[in-house]
Amino acid sequence: MKTNSTVGILGYGAYVPMNRLKGSEICRIWGGYESPIEEKAVANMDEDAVTISVECAKYALKRANINPEEIGAVYVGTESKPYAVKPCGSIVAEAIGATPKVTAADYEFACKAGTEAFQTCIGLVSSGMVKYAMAIGADTAQGRPADALEYTVACGGAAFIFGLKSNSTIAYLEGSYSFVTDTPDFWRRGLEMYPRHGNRFTGDPAYFYHIIGAAKGLMGELGYNPSDFTYAVFHQPNVKFPIKVARTLGFTMDALKPGLVVPLVGNTYAGSTPLGLASTLDFANPGDRILVVSYGSGAGSDAFSFVVQDAITRDRDLDPPVSRFINRKRYIDYSTYVKIRGKIIR
Repeated sequence: MKTNSTVGILGYGAYVPMNRLKGSEICRIWGGYESPIEEKAVANMDEDAVTISVECAKYALKRANINPEEIGAVYVGTESKPYAVKPCGSIVAEAIGATPKVTAADYEFACKAGTEAFQTCIGLVSSGMVKYAMAIGADTAQGRPADALEYTVACGGAAFIFGLKSNSTIAYLEGSYSFVTDTPDFWRRGLEMYPRHGNRFTGDPAYFYHIIGAAKGLMGELGYNPSDFTYAVFHQPNVKFPIKVARTLGFTMDALKPGLVVPLVGNTYAGSTPLGLASTLDFANPGDRILVVSYGSGAGSDAFSFVVQDAITRDRDLDPPVSRFINRKRYIDYSTYVKIRGKIIR
C-alpha cells in the first residue's frame, strides 16, 4: 500500500519501566525451563499502559518540536488497558495538550495493535484530514505463573508522530503491506486475567507464516531485496523467532542488532515492534532504509519500509535513547514481582 502524499515520522519516544526480573529468578521458583531471555522489564504499582504511553508521547513530542494542539489523532495500541470502558487515547491526548480538537481511540490486534495505529495515522495524514497524528504501542503484559509466557512477557512502549514529508521528517514511508488470516494461536476471553496460547503452533503456522508473508509482500511491491535494507525490525516474542525469520529472508544479524531489545527488556507485546523501531532509529544514519514487520496473534503482520533523512541527527544527544531506559534498572525478586503485578490478592 502506498500513500497519495508522502508521510514520515517527525518524532518518536520510548519508555521502559525501571524494575527488572531476571529469567533465572523465574527458573528458581518454578524450574523446568531454561529462560529464553536474560531479564524482563516490570511495571511498578503506579505504572500501566496509560502512564507508559504518556511518557512515550512526551518524548516524541519533544523530539518533533511541534505544537501538541496541531495533533489531530492519538491512537494507543495495547492488550492491557487499565479500563474495560474508558479509552487510553483520550487520557494521553489530554496529558500532552492535544485536546479537545482531536480524534482518540484504542486499538486492538494483539501484539500488532501499535502498528495497526501506524496504518490509520499514516492514512489520516496522507489524506489531509489531520496535520499530525500520533500512534503508540504500549503494554504491561501478563503471563500465567509457571507458564512459558511468564519468562518473556514484559512492560514498555514507544510513540511515533506522523506528518507529511518535509525537511523535519526523521524517516519517510515508502510503502506498507498487511497480511492477515484467522489463525487462533493466542487468545484471551473476556474477564480472563491471563492469555492462552497454542504452544508450538505460535511459531508455525502463525508467527513465521505472517511475518515472512508480509515482508515478502512489501519487498515484492517495492521491488526490493534484503540487500536494499540497512536494518530490519521483526516482532520479538523471544530471541530465536526474529533471528530465524531474518535468516530465512536473507538478512544478516548486523541488520537486526540495533532493534533487538527483547533479551534485556522482554516481549512488550504491542510495544515490541515500536520499541525495536525506536532503538533502530537511535542508531540509524541518513539514507538508511529500515524494514519493520510486526506480528499480532489472531493473526496478522504489518510491514513498513522507512528511509531515514538528515533530520535524524537533530538534537540526537538531547533526547533519551532506548538504551538509556534499558540500562536504567532496579532488580526485584519474584515475590515483589507477583505483588506489584497483582498476581496475588490479599
